This record gives sequence, structure tokens and C-alpha cells, in this order.
Amino acid sequence: MKEKTTERMPSGWFSLWKKEQRNSWLAKFVRMNEFKDQVCSSWFAPVGSANDYPFLSKWVIYGELTCSGGSCAESPAEISPIYSLWATFIGLYIANYVVERSTGWALTHPVSQKESEKLKKKQMQPDFLDMVPWYSGTSADLFKTVFDLLVSVTVFVGRFDMRMMQAAMSRVEDEAKQEDLLYDQFSEREELWFDFMADTGDGGNSSYSVAKLLAQPSLRIHSNDSVITLPRSNLLLIGGDLAYPNPSEFTYERRLFRPFEYALQPPLWYKEEHIAVNKPELPGGMSSLKQYDGPQCFLIPGNHDWFDGLQTFMRYICHKSWLGGWFMPQKKSYFALQLPKGWWVFGLDLALHCDIDVYQFKFFSELIRKKVGEYDSVIIMTHEPNWLLDWYWNDVTGKNVTHLIRDHLRGRCMLRMAGDLHHYMRHSYVPSAKPVYVQHLLVNGCGGAFLHPTHVFSNFNSLYGTSYESKASYPSFEDSSRIALGNILKFRKKNWQFDFIGGIIYFILAFSMFPQCKLDHILQDDTFSGHIKSFFGTVWEAFIYMLGHSYVSSAGSFILLVAAIIFVPSKVSRKRKVIIGVLHVSAHLSSALILMLLMELGIETCIRHKLLATSGHHHTLYEWYRSVESEHFPDPSGLRPRIEQWTFGLYPACIKYLMSAFDIPEVMAVSRSDICHNGMDSVSRVGAMIYYASVFLYFWVFSTPIVSLVFGSYLYVCINWLHIHFDEAFSSLRIANYKSFTRFHINLKGDLEVFTLAVDKVRNDYRLLLCVS
Repeated sequence: MKEKTTERMPSGWFSLWKKEQRNSWLAKFVRMNEFKDQVCSSWFAPVGSANDYPFLSKWVIYGELTCSGGSCAESPAEISPIYSLWATFIGLYIANYVVERSTGWALTHPVSQKESEKLKKKQMQPDFLDMVPWYSGTSADLFKTVFDLLVSVTVFVGRFDMRMMQAAMSRVEDEAKQEDLLYDQFSEREELWFDFMADTGDGGNSSYSVAKLLAQPSLRIHSNDSVITLPRSNLLLIGGDLAYPNPSEFTYERRLFRPFEYALQPPLWYKEEHIAVNKPELPGGMSSLKQYDGPQCFLIPGNHDWFDGLQTFMRYICHKSWLGGWFMPQKKSYFALQLPKGWWVFGLDLALHCDIDVYQFKFFSELIRKKVGEYDSVIIMTHEPNWLLDWYWNDVTGKNVTHLIRDHLRGRCMLRMAGDLHHYMRHSYVPSAKPVYVQHLLVNGCGGAFLHPTHVFSNFNSLYGTSYESKASYPSFEDSSRIALGNILKFRKKNWQFDFIGGIIYFILAFSMFPQCKLDHILQDDTFSGHIKSFFGTVWEAFIYMLGHSYVSSAGSFILLVAAIIFVPSKVSRKRKVIIGVLHVSAHLSSALILMLLMELGIETCIRHKLLATSGHHHTLYEWYRSVESEHFPDPSGLRPRIEQWTFGLYPACIKYLMSAFDIPEVMAVSRSDICHNGMDSVSRVGAMIYYASVFLYFWVFSTPIVSLVFGSYLYVCINWLHIHFDEAFSSLRIANYKSFTRFHINLKGDLEVFTLAVDKVRNDYRLLLCVS
């Protein structure tokens, strides 16, 4: 083997070094070095004139190799075959790449391990939606929500009520039909665990964090140096607002059902498109609900679920059997549950009236009279916590609910629990000689929606003439006030889509003040204080000019003022609403005028220093491009004129106007100079449109951070100093953290034990580790 290898090597590699061949290789090597030097000196070195035209590009594109006498021969009209061959290979490579990626070739060539791990991690992450952007200026969902709300209030409220339809279909006056509303499958158990949550269906991660805890077979908690094990509940109660911002097929499936299905899978035979006609649709072999031992779920609608007249709720809740792994036997939007040891749950549907209708009242009053014992205990579940909201708004709502509690239950209501407010608060009555109609009040709307403050409700202390004291709040009053500071620091980060509206509003406010042609007194002042005085004096003059001569800006300011006054909650008096609205608009208007003047000063400074508007027309960038092109890239073959001829002049025209479109500062400066020297009347309508469009683009960029800062500061002052805008000030923050649910236990003695479990920090990197029902 060694001898054979040694004998063959000279005939291959070592033959290159034969004497007669070595001289030819050396000669080729010398010519290559000369060619390399020529390339480096002509192609890669800077060129300054047409005489230094790159040698390599001439040879490749036009096929020229030699020049005689310092001047080159006329270039041929044909493109070099070498250039055509190069372009052909590049085109074939691109085509090959596209074909490989669009066919099965990629399946036989695995990606790298790093890319594989990255792809696997992405595939394992649930496809959750982000928190609803309530201040988005481009969200079609929010505009649909406003429209649905207007239609619901003007059409359904007081004219058509789905609850009346349910009552007519159920014939609740016929006791034989009460199984549509009354469920007693848990009544004979020795003990019962059940959960309460509300206001889910916002961000996917936050909703899943709660649903995942609900689905765990057991939870171990530490309390006073002891460990308590809480088994998974037999019953889940959800207190409304199932999907945000409006009820639709998309929001219910993506914001409600998907997190719960990831947390606890439905049975294998479950089909998403299935419609339950005859509920309850029990699994095979079961004849009654009492035989089913899996987790069950009952839900009531909230105000957001009523925006479409309860149509989506009826379809997805009353005519479907599974919410993830939780079985849903309910048929209507309200219900009564008979629990062990004399406990009851009344799930009330308040609709958009904040009260129950007469048919609902009749059902529950008859149920109390016929079946609720004298010593039984009732838990009333509603969507809205009337006790807090009525106190906050200084209003009285839910008169039928109050009548049911005071005159029919007569002290048997142990607990009222609700959602709607996305925080946790619990109040207990203060013992006194007065009658107590409700012993405990609980709000827990931390099921997945954005956080609400607690500190604005810290002074609540009375209901039905009974005194109450706060026992717990989450987050605490101090933390709630501190979180509100995020409106100043994070409003724009959380609501960047608000820029679309904010920038347009500021441009309308300053529209009529463009351009400012007389700025010499500001720039020529000698002292800093003089500059400041002249600057703000000019701002004031611009404001006076706007009031007296401007139509667009004055109308925009007036409309903004009316909107700002209406935006102030009705909790405050009309006089205070006007004062708050005027101060709010004044801050925005002052900011818009200051930004306008700063921008005008910047343009004026650039013009004076010959940085802009040096040629008197809009095509300065194109002229610079043509001069550089002719100096460094001459066209000896006349290719560019031929392209211009072939494209009927579109080739240079497109480049010319595209460059003008991207050279916005020059267009703005030239147009401004023309207006200042010749007046606005001398500018054509198209020229004026071009000027204001260029101004808008830059002014929009400058104004968007300021409008977010001003509006965020307004929300912070209102929520922490005036205790108003609690909804607007915290929906802007889109906080996914501070989530919780409440777990109840009816023990063997018949006592009700309450455990509230909270999640301080919601994860956003969940993996698909599904629990099977």
C-alpha cells in the first residue's frame, strides 16, 4: 500500500513542479499579481473623476480590457457576456433558494440544533393574545365595542331583554320546569369545595395563570407555619365579563376557551363546533348530574357580555357543554345552586340595568319561600359590586336585588360576592344592634383582566344601614397608589398605538400657526432669560392669533375642550368638571404650541446656516445624486439615456420625486421660505398640501411622546389626588399581574371556609403541559 501510494503521487501533485511547467506557473503568478494591483488601484481605491473610471467594472460590464494612449476606445453598445453570465448565475441561485424552501427539500436537510431548540420553544408556547389595548387608536375591536354598547343601551335596555325571552321559554311559573334554573346535584354531599373568579378573558397569560391553578389536582399553601392542602374544587363559579373588549366568536374562543382548554383539556369526544341542544349532555352511562363526579362550571354574564344582547353568551355558554375540562350544565343566564349543609348560591343576571328583572325576581322569591329553610345560608353572586359602585358614584342601583335581600332573605344572606372591579376586597359587618342583612362582602375580579385600584374605595363603610370594615385588599392601598405612578412613566410604552390619535390632535391644534416667519427677536436676543421671555411671548401671541384668526385650530380646541369635559366622570360637580376639562385642554394646547415654535425655530436655524433651502426648489437631493453619479459613475456607452428613452422618461422622474419624498426637511424648508417671502396666496393648493404634509410628518413624531406624557400625568393626578378615572387610569397600564381567585369549603360541620389565592407576578413563558380531564 505504501509503495503504491508513493509511486502515484509524483504523477499527480508533484508533476506541477517539473522544470518546464514551473516557469509557466511562475509567469501566470506574476501576471496575476499585476492584475491584482491594477484591480486594487482602480476598483477599490477612491476615484475622483471620469479618467479614474474603475477598470474592473469596465471589463466586466462592457468587455473592455485595454486602453491605448491614455484614452479608451468607444465602449460597445452590448453588455459583456461575463456580466450576463454573472447575472444569470445570481438569478439561478435565487430561484434555487426559493424552490428549496418551498418544496420538500427542507424536510431532508434538518436545521441546526440551535435553530431547532428555538423552533421547539416557540411551538411549545401557547398561542395567547396580549392584554386588550384600550387606548389603541387603530383597534377595530374597540370601535366595534363602542358601537355595540350604543346599540345595546338604545335598543335592548328597556325595549328587548333576553332575560324575558328565557323566562318565556322556561315557563318558570310552572314548577315542573324549574330544573332549567335550579340545580341540586351537590346538595347531598358531605362536604364541597368550590371556586369563584370573575373578569377573565383579557390577556391569555393572566387568564391561564388563574385557570392553571384552578385545574391543579391539589394546592399546598403555607399558613402560620403549617401546610394546608386544598383539593381541586368540584364547582367553579365565574362572575361575568368572560371576554374583552366585546363578546364575539373570536374573543370567546381565543380569550376565554383557549386558556381554560390549555389548563384542563376537555374530553376526547369534545368537538368545538358541537351545539348542545338538550342539556345537560352527560357522559355515556350517566342518567343524572349527581352521578357525574368531575368539575362543573356555572357562569353569569357581565356588562361586556351584554354588548351584543347576550347572543354570544347564549351560544357559547348555554349551548355548549364544556369549558376546557369543566362541565357546563346550565341552560340560562341565571341559576340557583343547592349546596350541602343548607347552603345556597344565587347567580343573578344584572344585564345592563344593574338589577334583576321581574321574572328573575319572581323565580328567586318563590324559591326562597318554598325551598330555602329558615336557618339556611345564601350566597348571592352578581357581576357588579353595587355596594362599592353605589358608594363611589353616590347612586342607588339594584333596587330589586335589595328588595330580595332585605324583605325575602331577611338576614339569611351570609355573603355577597362579585367581580367587575379587577381587584380583591373583603368587608365584614361591624356588630351592632341594627339588623344585618348581609354579613360579608367580597369582590374578586382578578380572573385575568387588567388591574383596578383599591385605594379609591378605601373609605367605603356602610350598606343597608349596617357598618362595615375592610378586612383585606389586594393590592394594598399603598401599593395601589404607587402603581398609579406608571401612568407618567409607562403610558406611551403600554399604549404606543395611542400615538396615532394623539399626534393628529396636536397637529390640528397647531395647524393654523404654521409657518412662523418672524422669529428674529427670539434668535437675536443676547441673554438666556431674554430668549425664554421672547419665546413664551411668541407662544402667547400664537395663541391669541389662533383665537382671532384660525378656524381649524380654534374648532379643534373647542371640540377637544367639550370632549375633555365630557370625559370627566359624573362623580364630580359640573363646575369641577369644567375646571378639570379646561386645565386638561390647556396643558395639551400649551404643549402643542410650544412644540410648534420649537420646530419652527429649528427650521429657521437650519435655513440661516445654509443647511436647508439652499437651492430654492425641492430637488436638491436629486441634483446632488446626479453630480456624484456623473463624477464617479460616468456612462460612456450612453446606457442611462437609452433607459430613459425606453421608459418614456419614468426612470429619472421616479428617482427624482422619490428622493424629494424622502428629503422631507428640504421640502418643508423650501415651502416655508416661499410662503414667508411671497405669502400663502402665492402657493398653489398642491404646494400647500405638500408643505403641511411634510410638517405633519415631523410634528407628529415630535408630539407623540409629549401628548402621552401630558395625558398620563392627567390620569395620575386624577386617580391619586381626586380619586376619579379609576377605570381609565388603570386600563391604560394593562397590568397582567396581581391575579387571584377564591376557594370555598363547606366542611363536615356546615361551616364555610374561605381561601383567597393570589399570583403576584404572571409568567409570559408558559409551556404546553396540559392536564387531562
